[in-house]
Amino acid sequence: MSKKILINGNEFDFEDNLTLIQALEIADIEVPRFCYHEKLSIAGNCRMCLVEVKGAPKPVASCHYSLSDLRPGPNGELPEVYTNTDIVHTARKGAMEFLLVNHPLDCPICDQGGECDLQDQALHYGINKSRYKENKRAVENKDIGPLVKTVMTRCIHCTRCVRFTSEVAGTEELGAIHRGENMEITTYLEKGMTSELQGNVIDLCPVGALTSKPYEFHARPWELDKTESIDVMDGIGSNIRIDSKGTEVMRIIPKYNEDINEEWISDKTRFIWDGLKTQRIDTPYIRESGKLKPVSWNDAFNKIKDLMREVKPSRIGCVAGDMVTAEEMFLMKTLLDKIGCSNYDCRQDGSNLTNKYGRSSYIFNPTISGIEDADAMVIIGSNPRLESPVLNARIRKRWLTGEMKIYLVGEKYDLTYDYNHIGVSPGSIDLKKMDLKNCNKIIWLIGDDVFLRDDSQDILANVVKCAQQTSSLRDDWNGLGILHKYASRVAGLDLGFLPHEPNLNAKTMANSENIDLMFLLEADEIKVTNKYKVYIGSHGDKGASNADIILPGACYTEKNGMYMNTEGRLQQTNQAVFPPGNAKDNWTIIVELANRIKKSLNYTNLDDVRKDLKKKYPIFRDLYEITKGEFVGIETLCKNNKKASDKKFINSISDFYLTNPISRSSKIMAQCSLKKNIRESIDG
Repeated sequence: MSKKILINGNEFDFEDNLTLIQALEIADIEVPRFCYHEKLSIAGNCRMCLVEVKGAPKPVASCHYSLSDLRPGPNGELPEVYTNTDIVHTARKGAMEFLLVNHPLDCPICDQGGECDLQDQALHYGINKSRYKENKRAVENKDIGPLVKTVMTRCIHCTRCVRFTSEVAGTEELGAIHRGENMEITTYLEKGMTSELQGNVIDLCPVGALTSKPYEFHARPWELDKTESIDVMDGIGSNIRIDSKGTEVMRIIPKYNEDINEEWISDKTRFIWDGLKTQRIDTPYIRESGKLKPVSWNDAFNKIKDLMREVKPSRIGCVAGDMVTAEEMFLMKTLLDKIGCSNYDCRQDGSNLTNKYGRSSYIFNPTISGIEDADAMVIIGSNPRLESPVLNARIRKRWLTGEMKIYLVGEKYDLTYDYNHIGVSPGSIDLKKMDLKNCNKIIWLIGDDVFLRDDSQDILANVVKCAQQTSSLRDDWNGLGILHKYASRVAGLDLGFLPHEPNLNAKTMANSENIDLMFLLEADEIKVTNKYKVYIGSHGDKGASNADIILPGACYTEKNGMYMNTEGRLQQTNQAVFPPGNAKDNWTIIVELANRIKKSLNYTNLDDVRKDLKKKYPIFRDLYEITKGEFVGIETLCKNNKKASDKKFINSISDFYLTNPISRSSKIMAQCSLKKNIRESIDG
């Protein structure tokens, strides 16, 4: 139902289920606030959002005052609200004065300086001197882990952090003790925070009470160059902003995107930045007499050229890693096709996931935002909390409404929400064990690790049958959702970066005697025992240490590249800084390699590459859009399947913080991993 009101003398029409502060935002009227946040419950602590409502005895807090509570005048006049009167201004000044009573004057040494809500609002509603003559309150700082620094004397008790950990993260690790002026925000048992999303309290804190510990005293916000990009630490492609200074990435913070990550990012996404500059490969290397020696680009390319002349195309292989761009896979596939080689694979983990049943069989069809419309979810062989913490928070958000049933088939985990555990093996995927009769929108979430099994296609077929029987595969709702852990996987499947039958896949190529030359395109998670290995990548990790030739490439903050996220949405990274030393963008390395072996690809810039990519694969034309897929062989899939084995589902992520070359190069991630291991050993 709509409601008409007068705001500062102007008439507006709103839905009456809004709060006053929401209506004022729609009317483009700025209202100061500290405790209110769109994604958190209403607290009403700070009183900065006070407005005048005609007929009310005193100013009201607009954050919790509903439009339905507004009453018309005695003669039926429209309710009147004022935001710019002397009464409002005086009330806000009074609230600000109380907030500043105990706040320390340490802006010059506070990391929040320059992006502090308290600074900004004190400019408008503060006074130039204090009437408070007594001693200010001092609060002991808390050690809550290696990521979040606390200066609790600055805390204004807005409780945003408390509400975030309780409502979004689902860990309930922060709370308030004592009362009045003695109130403190703390962890109850003086323990560190354990959530994979804890860094978001840094963004939520309106003052300098909670700041980034690794970023402490590194830079001021006005010194930083800001680049909008996407994250590649998992498969959802969270939108981020990369803040850099000179040639270094100084920090990574979230960029708002309601359809993907809202305004949250995982701790691995946020704090990975120190790994971008350690263990970097900045010059080509060739292994001679068992030792890697630095060489020029020319020498490295000539060596590879000689090798490719000696080796038959059928004995060459290529594996693409988990953070490779679509353009890089397209170019490598084009080059290998030109020389007559079809031994390439984007599934370095040995996954059996294929594209032969259509796009719907390998993307998250319900979409990430569609989770909020679901009334049931069946999680199969997945731990969303570790595989995609931000998506897991979206599941929790829906669960908190009380309108979604959740079933889990696989290992038991603390997923931050309640679920019905119905089994640990594929045999438990049985509709008789689930109450889905009155559910209209069911999500069948299948984890990446399911496809590491030999019976993965039989499991997929069984899930598809269950989805069909529950009407979960309709034109208006496709409930089959594959949750990918890797940023490059969907694009690789879209491009067909897969071995041609009966050629070799990544798992068999790694140890095959039929492969003499192996290209590792940022592939670090596969152990290769072939005769000669060429590694193209950015970090001196597993892949580089095992290679015979190393070509230094760029990581995701140093290049422009397209990625397809788990729901099939095309996004792109944007270059924030340049690669170190003599390192080059990966696509230019592949083009130069093609030129050296007389198989020219005729590309001089990335735009030309993308032009041909989009021409050959139209699915890459619509940036930031989801291209929905269809099953092309669903009957074949379901008809030929066999009964899956009783082998238990196992999650392959042993350590959330150390899953790729960048994270393993990060001191911050190593500290988090150590803290986690110590905590688990103490807890038993």
